[in-house]
Amino acid sequence: MKKLLFLFLAFTIFSCAPDKLPADLLIKNATIYTVDKDFSTANAVVVKDGKILEIGLKPELELKYKITETYDAKGNTVVPGLIDAHAHLYGLGLGLQNVDLTGTTSFEEVLGRVLAFQEVKNTSYIIGRGWDQNDWEDKNFPTKKELDSLFPDTPVALQRVDGHAYLVNSKALELAGITSKTKIPGGEVVIDNGEPTGILIDSPMDLIDKTFPEITEAFSTEALLEAEKICFQYGLTTVDDAGLNRNIIELIDTLQKQEKFKLRMYAMVSNTPENIAYYLNNGIYKTDRLNVRSFKIYGDGALGSRGAAMRSPYSDMPEHFGAMITPADDLNRLAEKIADSEFQMNTHAIGDSANISVLRTYKNVLEGKNDRRWRVEHAQIISEADFDYFSDNILPSVQPTHATSDMYWAEDRVGAERMKGAYAYKTLLEKSGKIALGTDFPVENVNPMYTFYAAVARKDLKNYPENGFQMAGALTREEALRGMTIWAAYANFEENEKGSIEVGKFADFTILDKDIMKVDESEIPNTKVIATFINGEKVYEKE
Repeated sequence: MKKLLFLFLAFTIFSCAPDKLPADLLIKNATIYTVDKDFSTANAVVVKDGKILEIGLKPELELKYKITETYDAKGNTVVPGLIDAHAHLYGLGLGLQNVDLTGTTSFEEVLGRVLAFQEVKNTSYIIGRGWDQNDWEDKNFPTKKELDSLFPDTPVALQRVDGHAYLVNSKALELAGITSKTKIPGGEVVIDNGEPTGILIDSPMDLIDKTFPEITEAFSTEALLEAEKICFQYGLTTVDDAGLNRNIIELIDTLQKQEKFKLRMYAMVSNTPENIAYYLNNGIYKTDRLNVRSFKIYGDGALGSRGAAMRSPYSDMPEHFGAMITPADDLNRLAEKIADSEFQMNTHAIGDSANISVLRTYKNVLEGKNDRRWRVEHAQIISEADFDYFSDNILPSVQPTHATSDMYWAEDRVGAERMKGAYAYKTLLEKSGKIALGTDFPVENVNPMYTFYAAVARKDLKNYPENGFQMAGALTREEALRGMTIWAAYANFEENEKGSIEVGKFADFTILDKDIMKVDESEIPNTKVIATFINGEKVYEKE
């Protein structure tokens, strides 16, 4: 009788138990940093239809849901899918097809790599990128002399690591029609003894670009897909590409719709008359994976090539001020046009003169306009009085590894006094309430753990300097992670769909083999990505 009663009660309880709810994915046994308002933690998350369904503890979720797939994180760390707020994805992909000059320690090594590349590829036009004379014993700009000797009949264009200078040979100058008499506002054809040295800074580079062989759609597709693969390996789920033309934006959209390209993209439209006219006329374009609602403007050049626009001359080059690529009047006209739309204006500004020019323009045209979130890209050297221009309407977008790449020579360029307002990320955060972090790859390494480390420790990968570089500008670990997730999403007008692990948001996750919020500081750059998820789909897993 007791046995029958027990069976009856068991049957009754079982029959009354609610059916389990269907779900696509459970990530369990994790240390999850949700990066929500309270920076709360959990150890499990459930996903359905590409969105986060519930966050909590593993036992309760496994009892509640009928799970299609389970991913056991085995105690590892899960953060919201990482966002690079300023990069050049397409540029990275194109660079993979050309000569890689990053990390070269001498001009001789540059020449060696070019020769080795050409022996294999035998291209009609040799294109490369990545050299930085500041990393060489001889820190002067190289000249075209050796390239002319090695490649008298083949044009060569080698881009500096920051993308703001070319070293070209005589054949490339000839094709572009550049002579000692060529004068272009917003840049410089460097002359010595009455002849071009082969160094072109900023605006004249466009003349070289126009002579490059035509890039086919197939070539562009391969470049995008190769760059995407690298991003997934480093845990990136969204990349803000700082300057794309319409044809590449539309190619990305097509590849995404064909499910061939899964990375989320925030595309800043390059500043050309055709691009500006088309997108202002057609308005914002938005899908789940592509957001086109901003224009990328170049205020000035780069510090390493002395193209950044300074209020006073460079400390290591008297009478040289750098240059504005977009003059103040043009900047203002553009800003007024963009302010009349819903588009965002994202302007590259490195020197203190460029920064104040951009900040004044923003302040004037945004008067009375709320929630525009216009961005100052780099915000690198700022006069003390000018930090007050930043607000919740004018946001800084910075790249922490620029600080640790430039720290060896930046003071030589601008002097001790101006360095007080350089790479001042903490002050920028205090003024604006948010700060978006990126890498500017391929100028810097793609690895976002280097971004996190540089933001927090302000050291290079050799632990230099021992006490960190200008530590008053350092961010806390929580601030750095927010800058790579929710604040980057906010800078993209995407904070309601990504940037934190919260119910209803996209199921984008990055799984790390170390707890970057607790691990010893020196271990941060050694942190590896175990897996990357977009929309609940595992797009990368470490072998």
